[in-house]
Amino acid sequence: MSEHPFIKHIPKTYPENEILQRSSDYYELLDQRRSVRDFSDQMVPKEVIQNIIMTASSAPSGAHKQPWTFCAISNKALQKKIKAAAEEEEYKSYHGRMSQEWLDDLAPIGTDWHKEFLEIAPWLIIMFKKTYDVEGDQKKKNYYVMESVGIAAGFLISAIHNAGLVTLTHTPSPMNFLQNILERPANEKPFLLLPVGYPTKEAMVPDLARKSADDVIVWY
Repeated sequence: MSEHPFIKHIPKTYPENEILQRSSDYYELLDQRRSVRDFSDQMVPKEVIQNIIMTASSAPSGAHKQPWTFCAISNKALQKKIKAAAEEEEYKSYHGRMSQEWLDDLAPIGTDWHKEFLEIAPWLIIMFKKTYDVEGDQKKKNYYVMESVGIAAGFLISAIHNAGLVTLTHTPSPMNFLQNILERPANEKPFLLLPVGYPTKEAMVPDLARKSADDVIVWY
């Protein structure tokens, strides 16, 4: 037995027919999720953003190290600075860093190096992965950092959609400018940038289809 304290787990369970309905309802909810680039500047309460982030922070992590920091930004001057730095990197990517195959695969989505949403969206949430923790003058190892932060990102995106808001995953490469602009410590590295808010009434998304169950599930 572990020397550390444990508490009894009391799960919330449902009848089988309700499990089926809940799983179907949740799938239908998440299947409506789309990556949106047309943001309204309508403000979202800070409390909503906090609930969304804390939902993400409930994700499992290696050895329960929770190796993440979420920076929530509504300061317009800071957003403008982030937009300028992100577009500088994106311009270089679209004009030499990306292969032609990559550009061809992006063509149906209609993206380019302009990222106006970084300044228009009422909030930016930037996830940082913590490669290690610091306690006093000691470095403490974190485990399965990429996997842990990736799972938390999934929780975050689903929580945003559940709240009736929209987002998209933005990963300008390299992203070190985010660490510099936000003055984050050396043990934190930028992982993902998500604008969060309401879509405009005229918001458009690409006409894409997701893979079917037969394409993504192998039953044994």
